[in-house]
Amino acid sequence: MEKIDLTAYKENRKTLFLAGEYERLYAQYKEVEAMAADPTMQELAKGELAGLSAQLETLAGQMKNIVASEKIEDEFPNEILLEVRAGAGGEEAALFAMALAGMYRRYSEVQGWTFKVIDESKTDLGGYKEGIFEIHGKDAYRKLRHETGVHRIQRVPATEKSGRIHTSTASVAIMPLRKLGKIEISPADLEVEFSRAGGKGGQNVNKVETAVRLTHKPTGLVVRATAERSQAANRERALIVLQAKLQVIHDEAEAAKFSSHRQSQIGTGDRSEKIRTYNWLQDRVTDHRIKQSWHNIEGIFEGNIGPIIDTLIAAESATSGN
Repeated sequence: MEKIDLTAYKENRKTLFLAGEYERLYAQYKEVEAMAADPTMQELAKGELAGLSAQLETLAGQMKNIVASEKIEDEFPNEILLEVRAGAGGEEAALFAMALAGMYRRYSEVQGWTFKVIDESKTDLGGYKEGIFEIHGKDAYRKLRHETGVHRIQRVPATEKSGRIHTSTASVAIMPLRKLGKIEISPADLEVEFSRAGGKGGQNVNKVETAVRLTHKPTGLVVRATAERSQAANRERALIVLQAKLQVIHDEAEAAKFSSHRQSQIGTGDRSEKIRTYNWLQDRVTDHRIKQSWHNIEGIFEGNIGPIIDTLIAAESATSGN
């Protein structure tokens, strides 16, 4: 029986113990195998070798399954970042961005996920210029990954006296937080600034410079974290956001090399792609990628987006042949 290569399994904390057990049993296997060279011991050794061989195969299978499950978890992690930005439409677009963030927050609550603010930049009327949030929960990326893109709303704003319909947009980006990320950030590439976190939050938020702004000099990417109570915690959050954004840039560049892979997806996954329209007067939400509509727009903004998400997942599965 040939010994399998244990190098990768020894480097993985989830398989380290099993790799040690495999080595111990394999050493026993070789000892019994040597003993079998004695004709008087062959019969006894034969049964023991069969038992050891079965145990070794079981351990090898367990380690292989653990690594395979980790790869699946890395492809569809349970931790993501949600970024929502106001687009065209001024204050109305910012209010729409806030409504989208609320929609995802309520959907997360229904799913039993945690939803945490990392940074939010608000307008005078309380809308979002930009908001970034961390979501943790089972299947978070698998379910929300198709939400990336431009969302459009058509409605009569409360401030519009003539009853004219306004069209506004907001962009959504879903960024997975992968444990096996390929991006390393050198401290020399970072410019770090501290400031007071704006808005409500008590003395600590208003009087102490807890907000952190990171600039990644090679790419020019800028991220902020303001929700935590300390500089260290906000810096850690900002680094998580920056790493996720750099990973997305890397993954998009890699995916662009393989057009067949991209064709199997629902849309391009690009923030600039217009994916969905929310028509308030007609009580209709239309996803343009699959040309399908749903009604009960108020319920959808209350977080009832499960039917839309399930349909998108099914459409992708049908397209990719899975």
